[in-house]
Amino acid sequence: MQNTKDYQLMIEQALKAYLPQGEFTEQTLIDSMEYSLMCGGKRIRPLLTLLFCELMGEDVKKALPFACAVEMIHTYSLIHDDMPCMDDDDYRRGKPSNHKVYGEDIATLSGDALQSLAFEIMTSNDVLSTVDATLALRATNTLAKYCGVLGMVGGQVIDIENEGKRADITILQEMDEKKTAALIKASCEMGCIIGGADEEKINAATQYAHSIGIAFQIVDDILDVTSTSEQLGKPVGSDSDNEKSTYVSLLGIEKCKQLVDELTDKAISSLEVFTGDTSTLKELAISLANRNK
Repeated sequence: MQNTKDYQLMIEQALKAYLPQGEFTEQTLIDSMEYSLMCGGKRIRPLLTLLFCELMGEDVKKALPFACAVEMIHTYSLIHDDMPCMDDDDYRRGKPSNHKVYGEDIATLSGDALQSLAFEIMTSNDVLSTVDATLALRATNTLAKYCGVLGMVGGQVIDIENEGKRADITILQEMDEKKTAALIKASCEMGCIIGGADEEKINAATQYAHSIGIAFQIVDDILDVTSTSEQLGKPVGSDSDNEKSTYVSLLGIEKCKQLVDELTDKAISSLEVFTGDTSTLKELAISLANRNK
């Protein structure tokens, strides 16, 4: 597999290129979109799309538009998540949140615009000239499903409606399955779809995504208690301030760490159906489990 840093550079360059180029009447909106889209981040979701496409033996350039689309969806969700009507966070990735720089009105609209740009990219003539239309349609539908009412957005609603309540572990798992793991599932499945994978391999990618997605959220909950704002680049303790139930508040830190290890092992085991080199995906699962920011 190619060095992940090469892929991350490819993603950065493509994301920048997909933003409208030039001077426009709507320049403030474009600047706001760029502010959040290009302010760093791990790029885990688009990276997963490329890695699974490569694992299937396909040219990753075919998956690149879909990788960028999922990152745009992720970015729009972060912009909206930071708003005063949601988590009311002033910082994201060590910088002021979008609405603190551009105002709530422009921040809301820049999230909306990033969402529509994601679908514009995936269904463009450029994509359909290089990717089989049936595969492109399935990948696009996959992202729409996982980011919508029964996916990421639905998970956010569950989150909002359980603030100030002692939600049980079942509700917490459903919320995180939708709010966090769903978009990671979309990333992995889209890479497989564009790569021409069969159902067995797509299902394996889904299991991998589920495992690292829930582990990712549990680690987030741990870091919200054990880390600092300087380390994370965003406020810590917000879950407690908003009276949210978390894995840590329900299970304790030691049990959470055990669950992260178990989920990471499951993620690695799910890759056994693939015949290609899965070492990078295994290393990624381990690194996400052990991250400190």
